[in-house]
Amino acid sequence: MKPINVGLLGIGTVGGGTFTVLERNADEIARRAGREIRITTVADRNIERAREVAGDSAGQIKFTDDAFAVVRDPDVDIVVELIGGYTVAKDLVLAAIENGKHVVTANKALLAVHGNAIFAAARRREVMVAFEAAVAGGIPIIKALREGLSANRIQWVAGIINGTTNFILSEMRDKGLPFADVLKEAQRLGYAEADPTFDIEGVDAAHKATIMSAIAFGIPMQFDKAHVEGISKLDAVDIAYAEQLGYRIKLLGIARRREQGVELRVHPTLIPARRLLANVEGAMNAVVVQGDAVGATLYYGKGAGAEPTASAVIADLVDITRLHTADPEHRVPHLAFQPDQVRDIPVLPIEETITSYYLRLRVVDKPGVLADITRILADSDISIDAMIQKEPGEGESQTDIIILTHQTVEKNANAAIAKIEALATVQGKVTRLRLETL
Repeated sequence: MKPINVGLLGIGTVGGGTFTVLERNADEIARRAGREIRITTVADRNIERAREVAGDSAGQIKFTDDAFAVVRDPDVDIVVELIGGYTVAKDLVLAAIENGKHVVTANKALLAVHGNAIFAAARRREVMVAFEAAVAGGIPIIKALREGLSANRIQWVAGIINGTTNFILSEMRDKGLPFADVLKEAQRLGYAEADPTFDIEGVDAAHKATIMSAIAFGIPMQFDKAHVEGISKLDAVDIAYAEQLGYRIKLLGIARRREQGVELRVHPTLIPARRLLANVEGAMNAVVVQGDAVGATLYYGKGAGAEPTASAVIADLVDITRLHTADPEHRVPHLAFQPDQVRDIPVLPIEETITSYYLRLRVVDKPGVLADITRILADSDISIDAMIQKEPGEGESQTDIIILTHQTVEKNANAAIAKIEALATVQGKVTRLRLETL
């Protein structure tokens, strides 16, 4: 049977890993796919480096610095886009689709922002766009949501889906170090980029949460409506207090179905230490999916790296190869639901979400302070689950109060916090973190 010819756009870390794994496991992959899958064309700005990555196989491959030549090449069946970013990558993917090519991409930013247009174009041209590698690296979470859990009404998805921030939080907890110091160490070790903004401010995780929410609930990509908070303002003292209360702090991407709409949010979150998700350490990723029939399922593994991500890229190549000649009407839909059944369910503003809270207050150590605070919470319909009041240090007149609340609507919490901060006995701002029992 004729081999499937692949055009690879970008042969950096993931592209190089894809090339290596595809070559090393060629026989096994062909046995699964039903025919040989081979990279015949590579586009990269540095052709000499691309040849070095290809090694002994370089003589059988066409190299070019013109990626658009690859997407127009009539001999290429599938285009693998590993360039990243929003702009050139978007033009290349749309050009590939227009030229009748199937597309595999690891580009979560592109799909979260432009996925609706890309999938619509793919449907018109009756080609597939596969993106397992766009979320959680080598963990097959997209396939689980699209296929494995298709019998379920999915209730929520919560995940540690950024390895950089998870490494930083793990180090802050283990060593008691401030954020800035651990970030420098993460950069030295290669876990964090020179410009780590997308990771530490939660943008990368929000791209991935947006994709998972679309597949879980059959809604369009709505990245612009996601609530996004990172970890750069997180204080090591709150990690220590959370530990005393039996919780760990993780940067979570959360998508939850509610009667009024969908919650879509990324932020530092307290999780009970007994939960498996709370014990995911270092640069590892994990996602929990709650379905009505199956209950909670956990997906754990490496969320980045050359070969883990290549594993997902090649799984997509195998899927497309199997379905290459299939009737387009009988392929798995891009967003799991049939295109005419994707519903524009609203994403709720953060003020309408429901969760529990961790509150840390710096207060003057005098009688009646705690009574004033609890009265404000009660008036806002917020009940207290647990509390720590620290003894002031010798010679100090101020101390910390840490409160965990039961679930409430965020706007109620905001109103209560504003009133608490207005008390003369409360010093500065209240530190507020969300809490999920999962």
